[in-house]
Amino acid sequence: MFDTYEHAIDWIHARLRLGIKPGLTRMEWMLERLGHPERQIKTIHVGGTNGKGSTVTFLRSILQSAGYRVGTFTSPYFEQFNERISINGQPISDQELIELTNVIKPLADELDKTELGGPTEFEVITAMSMYYFAKMSPVDVVIYEVGLGGRFDSTNVIHPLLSIITSIGLDHTAILGDTYGEIAFEKAGIIKNGVSVITGVKQAEALEVIRKKARESRSPMYQLGEDFSTGSRESLKNGEQFSFSSLFGKVESLQTSMIGSHQIDNAACAVMACQVLKNYYSFIIDESNIRDGLIQAYWPGRLEVLSESPYILIDGAHNEEGINALASEINSRFADKKVNILFAALKDKKLDRMIATLDKVADQLTFTTFDFPRAATAEELAEIGIVQNSFAEDYKGFLKEKLNKLQNNEVLIVTGSLYFLSEAKPVIANLLEK
Repeated sequence: MFDTYEHAIDWIHARLRLGIKPGLTRMEWMLERLGHPERQIKTIHVGGTNGKGSTVTFLRSILQSAGYRVGTFTSPYFEQFNERISINGQPISDQELIELTNVIKPLADELDKTELGGPTEFEVITAMSMYYFAKMSPVDVVIYEVGLGGRFDSTNVIHPLLSIITSIGLDHTAILGDTYGEIAFEKAGIIKNGVSVITGVKQAEALEVIRKKARESRSPMYQLGEDFSTGSRESLKNGEQFSFSSLFGKVESLQTSMIGSHQIDNAACAVMACQVLKNYYSFIIDESNIRDGLIQAYWPGRLEVLSESPYILIDGAHNEEGINALASEINSRFADKKVNILFAALKDKKLDRMIATLDKVADQLTFTTFDFPRAATAEELAEIGIVQNSFAEDYKGFLKEKLNKLQNNEVLIVTGSLYFLSEAKPVIANLLEK
């Protein structure tokens, strides 16, 4: 058994060798042996291609403002592994993670010897979270972020109070399908019988799939743009402002401290979720909680400004939809500045369109790489570039040189894989302190 944090983390990460194994049988096996902790917690399920993490954060922040003790399960982590299991935004302690690993390891060892095969890293962490929130540190509600897809995701063993599907994009197509409809089918797999579903999905093809699943499940559906909407949208220097309306009422001049017009859609889904919780599940949430929660919500790596002089921004735009959202913000916010972009990505993404979009909005586009098994090399990315093909294998050296030269009329945007950003952010912070 484990007595140090390092040994526990090494064992968890070693499960990565098993890759992705869609299906719920291993989760169900472990949860039965644990006494079904998933049945002892109230949950909210959040799926979608983009916006999951931000929506989880908005919702958690509002509920926390209303006085609730809120657990969250998110992925990937950004600065510390423990973030994946948090209460009121605070990651679990190293000691708690050791205890959880010691609970789950014997089950994983036993599963390894069965025909089901051993649990993956994500399955192990999911089971740990459910045991933690049910047995070790009870909370009022837990918000679960889907890891991949939905239908066969290991989080899909819960029966939530409500489900949220934020968006649909063409990501992980090798696993989820090549069309919006096919991907929507997988995402809609989190819809449970009679459980309300809230969605910010916009594509007609995807929406029809979600509607069909909701009808079959007799689940009330609340669609952004139909059953709830935003208006008076305005980009502020350090966030966004908008009004919100639904069948439950209207709220004017809401503000977020997260940059990006797409964050208004994510915030609207969170507000709608709060109205459903208030009206159908007796949660005590008032307008001031919504206002305070939205403005206080913070999610690292999403159009996050690290410095205004020099102007440095990081954004985890790791798929085509994310890159399009970033490009839109560049065009609206930095039209009068020289835009420098440093980009790193995983090689299993659809990189050609992503890079073509960055080519259009960047005055200088530099490709780089980082220490991660699936990371594309800087040269591989540069070969895809059509207009620009500058690359730097050593991103730390590039950042050091660039930060010393950055002028007042320039902005540096570091973007791509969230795994890359989690490495690069502390490097940038260290350089800014010097």
